[in-house]
Amino acid sequence: MARYRLVIEYDGRPFCGWQRQANQLSVQQVVEEAIERFSGEKVVIQAAGRTDAGVHARGQVVSFDLVQARDPFRIGQALNFHTKPHPVAIVAVEAVPDTFEARFSATARRYDYLILNRRGRPALEAGKVWHVPKPLDSAAMADAAGRILGFHDFTTFRAAECQARSPLRTLDEFTVTRDGELIRIGAKARSFLHSQVRSMVGSLKLVGEGRWSPEDFRAALDAQDRARCGPLAPPDGLYFMAVDYDSGTA
Repeated sequence: MARYRLVIEYDGRPFCGWQRQANQLSVQQVVEEAIERFSGEKVVIQAAGRTDAGVHARGQVVSFDLVQARDPFRIGQALNFHTKPHPVAIVAVEAVPDTFEARFSATARRYDYLILNRRGRPALEAGKVWHVPKPLDSAAMADAAGRILGFHDFTTFRAAECQARSPLRTLDEFTVTRDGELIRIGAKARSFLHSQVRSMVGSLKLVGEGRWSPEDFRAALDAQDRARCGPLAPPDGLYFMAVDYDSGTA
């Protein structure tokens, strides 16, 4: 038995999300079917994180086993052929020890959220950013973001259907930067709650609009009450960017 790690990029718009669902196309289904077509082996792949419908990825990581060992370069070539015409691309393949697991070996996950902050709607980036025509104060948003770093109860920013056993998480990074019309919000943690990033971004938008102060943002976290969360940001601007692993796991 041979184990492999893939790094995958995809446009989330045509999919119901990462995870397989009955009667709906998922990214997981596309990749698993591509593996079966080239190898003849039916596999179930493990992903570092499950993205929702419409969420994109630049660095999703998966692991899977094949009975017959194969050259990683050829695996990548074959998968990129068999995932056509879907917007899914294999950007890296490597053989890894059988102790490596894409989900459980991860030490951190990184997301970016992109806001296009201008009056005119996007033409080239439609579906890939959250278009906010009202001017946003990105400095105030950055101030607010910095106030919730660390270990907290993130119930306020947790989806009602979240299945995690505990709302306690450690937010290692939460940054807001502006480059002209584009605002980039970066988040890093070992793990995130369901819709946590989109919930935090939706509340940060209220700060940017001047409807909340940075202190209000922190107070919403401290309330530990989902009703205190701002509107959920749309999936369009969210990207699963990368996964960190200890050097000894692969």
